[in-house]
Amino acid sequence: MRIVLDTNVIIAAFAARGLCAEIFELCVLEHDVYLSKFILDECAEKFREKVKLPPKKVKDVLLYLKEISEIVEPTVMAPDIFEDPDDLPVIGTAVSSKADLLVTGDKALLALKKIQKTKIVSPRGLWTVLAS
Repeated sequence: MRIVLDTNVIIAAFAARGLCAEIFELCVLEHDVYLSKFILDECAEKFREKVKLPPKKVKDVLLYLKEISEIVEPTVMAPDIFEDPDDLPVIGTAVSSKADLLVTGDKALLALKKIQKTKIVSPRGLWTVLAS
């Protein structure tokens, strides 16, 4: 399955053991993970500012993310399709990668439920999809 992981899922996977860490591991081992420079840049910012990782660790994590994923250029999305323009590149990443799933904790993105052929699910919702 082709899966895009939103920044909030990646940060949670690295910041704490739990559901997001398990999902991240499962996606890396059994599925094709797609990210974009936008998502990687956002991860770098959050790792530095919120998680307080030292620059060397941030660099190491970003290198790892690049190794385990395919980096795509997000499709430019019309601003009227979504209320938060900051999330348009995440949606564009899912569209350009032809992802089956976009996994996010963002309530506004989850409310979309689907964008083109990509189903938008929460980390917990991913388990449901994979179980069926």
